[in-house]
Amino acid sequence: MIIEPHIHMYSRTTDDYTEMYKQGIRVAVEPSFWLGANRRYAGTFWDYFNLILDFETLRAKRYGIDHYACVSVNPKEAENLDLANEVIDGMDEYLNHERCVAIGEIGFNRITPHEELVFQRQLEIAKNRGMLVLIHTPHDTPEVSKRKGVERTLAILRELNYENHKIIVDHNTENTMDLTRKLDVWAGLTVYPYSKLNPERVAEILKKWGIEQTLVNSSADWGVSDPTSLPKVAKFMQLQNFQTKQIDKLLFDNPLAFYRQSQKFKPEFDLPYIDPSQYQR
Repeated sequence: MIIEPHIHMYSRTTDDYTEMYKQGIRVAVEPSFWLGANRRYAGTFWDYFNLILDFETLRAKRYGIDHYACVSVNPKEAENLDLANEVIDGMDEYLNHERCVAIGEIGFNRITPHEELVFQRQLEIAKNRGMLVLIHTPHDTPEVSKRKGVERTLAILRELNYENHKIIVDHNTENTMDLTRKLDVWAGLTVYPYSKLNPERVAEILKKWGIEQTLVNSSADWGVSDPTSLPKVAKFMQLQNFQTKQIDKLLFDNPLAFYRQSQKFKPEFDLPYIDPSQYQR
């Protein structure tokens, strides 16, 4: 049984839900993300929040998966500072929603001043509310260094003096785990074929750094990605002689422990899979 701690089901099909269920995924958490084009109005953000909190939960339930969400302004849309602040000003009702278990994804994309302002404002809201936080770290590109993004992220967390055990610093690689392990935050590893990690690299990172306060996710959005990455990680870890209890801890116990810090996270693991012919849109 697997808990998927970070997946963007908004961009996935019903066939994906079917396959996820077949392979043992019973709970999914969906952070807010960039939709592929920058939004122009605050209302389009709020409609999106409604969709992932309400409709996506219903859609997942039909396929035997208990679905939760995280709400935020993603760093990819932080450059329009006036719009980002307008969205954040109206975010309370969505943060209060019974299915909202964290603020996220927030953090850095290109490590700009506007991204930092939007990041810090949402961190402060999370701190005031005692909420969990999911932090995005930038992709390594010729223009942007993931390591520098993680360094600045951790510096901000130290300045804010947040409760680190309530934070996931996500999308780590071999080049950032030494930084993330310096704070008592949860380290996220993302299995994403080209721009992040594959199961082999995940296994090597786990061998070096251990599985304590570590989460593995598929992210699975519009790009070349696989919503059943975590079952593949489990199979590969078996081949690498990880113990069953270690695999269970990584893919079930750890995400359960992290998200249960939110009183709203009350996962149901025995939802029935409903034959698609038995319901209507």
